[in-house]
Amino acid sequence: MHEVLHPQGWAPALGYANGIAAEGRTVFLGGQIGWNAAQKFETDELVGQVRQTLENIVAVLAEADASSADIVSLTWFMTDLDEYTEHLREIGRAYRDIIGKHFPAMAVVEVRRLVEKRAKVEIQAIAVIPAKNTADDSRTA
Repeated sequence: MHEVLHPQGWAPALGYANGIAAEGRTVFLGGQIGWNAAQKFETDELVGQVRQTLENIVAVLAEADASSADIVSLTWFMTDLDEYTEHLREIGRAYRDIIGKHFPAMAVVEVRRLVEKRAKVEIQAIAVIPAKNTADDSRTA
């Protein structure tokens, strides 16, 4: 289980967590971008690339038998923070559609460009899959 770390007296963190404490199997995802499984961009629009990037993260997590609920940290690399803030509402909608209402520790950084020239966003993720409690498993058997 993950524990959200929020110091007493701090204003609420909206759409992210200040910190997460977790125990279990750690999964590190390389930076994912907004292209499909064939490494083809279907759109040059930021929101569409964010949506595809998040879908890519979920697909890689599935390979580790993990889900979006296991994400403890996301680092977003954006080529244009102004474009990001202009579309924040739509990006938030895409995030909730794919990741849900799970908000890990996050950072957003503007970069001059990404390795793939058409990419507008790259997201690196860290997930922790909680260890199975064998005592709980024996009670359900």
